[in-house]
Amino acid sequence: MIVVSESMEYLKIQKGDAVYPEALYRFLGDNAPQSISAIGNTKLLNTRPVALFCSIKCPATLILQTYDLAQQLREMGTPVISGFHSPVERECLTTLLRGNNPIIVCLARGVERMRIPKEYRKPLEEGRLLLLSPFSDKQRRADAGMAVTRNAVVAALANDIFVAHAEPGSKTEALCRDIVSWRKSLYVFDESPNANLLALGAKPITELSFLRKSD
Repeated sequence: MIVVSESMEYLKIQKGDAVYPEALYRFLGDNAPQSISAIGNTKLLNTRPVALFCSIKCPATLILQTYDLAQQLREMGTPVISGFHSPVERECLTTLLRGNNPIIVCLARGVERMRIPKEYRKPLEEGRLLLLSPFSDKQRRADAGMAVTRNAVVAALANDIFVAHAEPGSKTEALCRDIVSWRKSLYVFDESPNANLLALGAKPITELSFLRKSD
């Protein structure tokens, strides 16, 4: 364990350790990472977070709805996990960081020697932010293959998964196919640009339990 600061510790969790997330075994099987590295409060792994994904390209109407959803998740204090890499995901992270809800940022690169962004420091010190990586410190630059691995880890660790948009034929759509095959709950906006995901078996976001409107 390497202390990044008095309140921010670097921890490497090996496959087989008691604290290694069981969900990674269950959903990724032999593809579960040999280790995961973390900076921050690892107890957040037990908060049953909602995953947030969005393709790089996203229709404007869905972008606005996603930003509204991020504000709602922030106000409700809902734990959220994501790679926060695409433009829409990054904007959602900015919104979430202004609140008090738990956030897990999963990176497609090693975290041990990363420079902690200024906006991460306060939530890290407050124990509501966890920086996570399934990669070693030697892997300092993300590539497309690492992003696929990262996203699979995010989906495996999440309790529910929300996808704002997945372009047909994209890696995000392929991930959605995996999520459905895992029998995990996949939620989307019930809009025509998401017809491909609804056809896969995704549910309208209004059916997500804590967002469901009472009659």
